[in-house]
Amino acid sequence: MKYVIFTLLVLVGTKSYTQDFYDLNTIQTIEITFAESNWDQLLDNAYASSGDYILAQQVKINGIVFDSVGVKYKGNSTYNPNQNKNPFHIELDTYKDHKYEAYTDIKLSNVAKDPSFLREVLSYQILRQYMDAPLSNYANVYVNGTLLGLYSNSESISKKFVDSRFYSKRNTFIKCNPPDGAGPGSNDYPNLVYLGQDSTSYYDAYELKSDDGWQELIDLCDTLANHTGDVEKILDVDRALWMLAFNNILVNLDSYTGGFTQNYYLYRDDSGRFLPVVWDLNESFGRFSMTGSGNLNSTISKQQMSHLLHQNDANFPLIQKLLSVPMYKRMYLAHCKTILLENFDNDTYFATAQNLQDLIATAVQQDNYKFFTYNNFIDNLSSDINGGPGPGGGATPGITNLMDGRNTYLLGLFDFTQTEPIISSVALSNPTPVINENISILASVTNENAAFLGYRTELGGPFNRVQMFDDGAHNDGGANDGIYGIDIIIDHSFMQYYIYAENDNIGIFSPQRAEHEYHTITATTSDPTVGDLVINEFMASNYETVADQDGEYDDWIELYNNGASSIDLEGYYLSDDATDLMKWAFPAGTTIDNNSYLVIWADNDEDQEGLHAAFKLSASAESVFLVNPTGTIVDEVSYVDQSADISYGRSPNGTGDFQVMSPTFNAENSSPTSTFDSELGMVLLKAFPNPANSEITLSAVEELATVSIYNLLGQMVSESYPKRQETTINISHLTNGIYFIKAATAADKIAIRRIVVEK
Repeated sequence: MKYVIFTLLVLVGTKSYTQDFYDLNTIQTIEITFAESNWDQLLDNAYASSGDYILAQQVKINGIVFDSVGVKYKGNSTYNPNQNKNPFHIELDTYKDHKYEAYTDIKLSNVAKDPSFLREVLSYQILRQYMDAPLSNYANVYVNGTLLGLYSNSESISKKFVDSRFYSKRNTFIKCNPPDGAGPGSNDYPNLVYLGQDSTSYYDAYELKSDDGWQELIDLCDTLANHTGDVEKILDVDRALWMLAFNNILVNLDSYTGGFTQNYYLYRDDSGRFLPVVWDLNESFGRFSMTGSGNLNSTISKQQMSHLLHQNDANFPLIQKLLSVPMYKRMYLAHCKTILLENFDNDTYFATAQNLQDLIATAVQQDNYKFFTYNNFIDNLSSDINGGPGPGGGATPGITNLMDGRNTYLLGLFDFTQTEPIISSVALSNPTPVINENISILASVTNENAAFLGYRTELGGPFNRVQMFDDGAHNDGGANDGIYGIDIIIDHSFMQYYIYAENDNIGIFSPQRAEHEYHTITATTSDPTVGDLVINEFMASNYETVADQDGEYDDWIELYNNGASSIDLEGYYLSDDATDLMKWAFPAGTTIDNNSYLVIWADNDEDQEGLHAAFKLSASAESVFLVNPTGTIVDEVSYVDQSADISYGRSPNGTGDFQVMSPTFNAENSSPTSTFDSELGMVLLKAFPNPANSEITLSAVEELATVSIYNLLGQMVSESYPKRQETTINISHLTNGIYFIKAATAADKIAIRRIVVEK
């Protein structure tokens, strides 16, 4: 029997160990204890010399105590040995194998440049809609019992980060910041300018976080300079365009787009492409003034900063070379317009900012070491504030003063007022295809010159972009009728895709946040009934639940024999690929007794003793197939977005549907862990109309604190803070399909509703 698991359905009943520490609605409490009373001097000395961690006697995070922890000061312009509130880097596993939830590194910024306390957290919240970026919230930090104040708490961009987002961690990994720090007078810029084949020419501008990779960085710079036509082979161009659009729209100039061309990482994925990751957003929203070609010293100059800044500047090759390609420039303009319309033209950023200010107001008031006054904190959401520490600053623009003016200015420019393509619908000739079926993907488009399909069948892999046709020969109706079509074979269990259309001036995507978001096709195979031999339980994100015989925490798949006699598994196969159902064969002599279990480690390490399959499970999305000697699928399960150390298994054991549960490795499945009360949910939240078109109304018996909408991949597509019992949510930006609404009350009661969007 085929099962498709959407973790979102059970998130209300399980604790997400990967995001609670960065819950946007909760201020964390971090208490550091040093045995030495001169801890500040020790940290200053280490910062000035070795940069090593100092041993903290203990660190307590939200009441959980960790002894013997590494702590050091971090930062460049925000650190000062003469100030009381310096930024921290806490490394829980420096001396012992500690971690809090799934995290070992904690990065705490001291908000030295930002009167509003909003810039970093709010900017990351916006950025995560369009590309992978750190989670971020707030923490009150104490040292030896003294409150140092409120810090921004942002996820470390580490090997754990890239592994969780990009499915690998051993490839080239580069921090694009000068190791000795950037500043006025420095000429060491990580700007991707090609400096020749000598790797030493790059040492002062970049910091290598992997064991090697200098030549790969050189290859990227060489490609940008001399082989722009091949750039998609070595760079995730779409992700780079989102980064550049974000930096420009939010006037985030302490970035690649500004004077020091820094504050981003590059990770090279398994397909050989560099993926940019933005970090350090404390001077976003115009706090930094240096563009690299002059200073923007007034708010109006920042409001009217060119959206094409540096497009002809050879010192910024990522901008110059990408925007010199007409299609990339149209994509960039589409991304700019999406950011403006989704955040600033409709004031959703302002609602988020107000809620964040409400959350942290008391903590800011109690922060005796903050760098600005409490009145500055209140005022800087809208009003400019003069003064503040550090270079490149001057006046700090009021966030709404800057962005409302910038939104009006940019949307009034010809690049954004010209007629744009409209993708009015996307359809499949068969929404539920069988694997290896040839289907047509159709899109209704107007005001266009061309339309394209971007698609992939490998998680995190590059999208293939192919042209669609309006010629009447691709199941697209009549020629030149505005309906574009393309035939494609669905040869995997899933396909992720988007539509891109453009005219001579600008492009548009469906969904508009592509390639970060996308449409999904889930294919079916055969549909066998539950038989004697079944997939009974699996874990796709095993951090610390159970180790194999070599002490490695690998993912695992458990089989169960419902039958009355043992089964010889010689000739049976396990696979995670519908096009290669015989990917891993059970070794000769493998049997499973009646009413018994068999565990296979999914670690792609067949050299180990025991049963180790020739594939790994992805925590994001995967299918697992159990195949008998005749090549028939006897059981399969497909899933998306798995939580760490949570298993999914049949309930009742061996015969029931798959549900989230506490792991029962090699044993009878226990009851699901979900504590969600469906009856309570029915009373708590009503959603109507359903199906819905442009808006949906929610009605609850208690005040709703937050309302989040997720798509079937578990990606949040909308968030609001109604603070009332009944609210209407605008869903006009959502494409047709199934979504889930997760609503939380002020009393932390949670309800979830399935809705259908039909237009």
